[in-house]
Amino acid sequence: MWIFGRKGPSGFSACSTAEEVTQGIDGTGLTAIVTGSSSGIGVETARVLALRGVHVVMAVRNMDAGKNVKESIIKEIPTAKIEVMELDLSSMASVRKFAKEYNSSGLPLNLLVNNAGVMATPFLGKFMLSQDNIELQFATNHLGHFLLTNLLLETMKNTVCESKIEGRIVNLSSEGHRFAYREGIRFDKINDESGYKSIFAYGQSKLSNILHANELARSLKEGGVNITANSLHPGAIVTNLLCHHSFINGIANMLGKFFLKNVQQGAATTCYVALHPQVKGVSGGYFMDSNKAQPSDQAKDAGLAKKLWDFSMSLTSSN
Repeated sequence: MWIFGRKGPSGFSACSTAEEVTQGIDGTGLTAIVTGSSSGIGVETARVLALRGVHVVMAVRNMDAGKNVKESIIKEIPTAKIEVMELDLSSMASVRKFAKEYNSSGLPLNLLVNNAGVMATPFLGKFMLSQDNIELQFATNHLGHFLLTNLLLETMKNTVCESKIEGRIVNLSSEGHRFAYREGIRFDKINDESGYKSIFAYGQSKLSNILHANELARSLKEGGVNITANSLHPGAIVTNLLCHHSFINGIANMLGKFFLKNVQQGAATTCYVALHPQVKGVSGGYFMDSNKAQPSDQAKDAGLAKKLWDFSMSLTSSN
């Protein structure tokens, strides 16, 4: 990613790494949940947060992979505080089980990093349903995180009250949110296979991540709660997110060193939004390359955000 090295107002750029944007920051005493932290930028996010003293809870679908990542982090950082807990975001039952176990563990919660995601789904973008019979990308990328956040919010609020430290919720979105369906969110056709387009469905789920953060930010501010909610685009990165598109993944790997971010750069914006003092008090923002950015007009639509919130509440309460 050597081509795009221009620094923004924050002093960082697309070339900045997660270690660089958190240099000198002491996260001791903070506890974070990072979803999808057994692969890709989730691993680097967990590693760097642990490096800065944060107690990290890795919420992963593949427990064996998660335990291997934990071992590698502890080998590098013997003082790291790392836990691994099972979470399948495509299953509301799994989300509820995880939240129940976490809320009863006695652990505080300062940072919630909604990092996990799927792109396109297996079998070359074939339409698929989650365990709860909801289109898989929407279910995993948005709805699972929506439910998880709601179920953990009380623990976060209690942590904020006791610690007097701002809580932060970070949603990983994508510039792919600009390529959602024309109407943005297909509320009446969320499970309509006949009109399904894999890339548009991905864009819909990523648009939902921004709208979720925006409505959550509005609600928290209105309630006087010292918790911020922001969304971000990590950048164009070669990770296993493209594993269901082998040809595209092969091209990306060949050209990636010239045009795409590496994992260390890909995790930078997440770690910046989660830890950096420059982001204190900022809520409802969209970030890219560790700087504030402008999402699409649909992503800034407060009415659409509220409609999505109500729609998500109805789906999660009925399953």
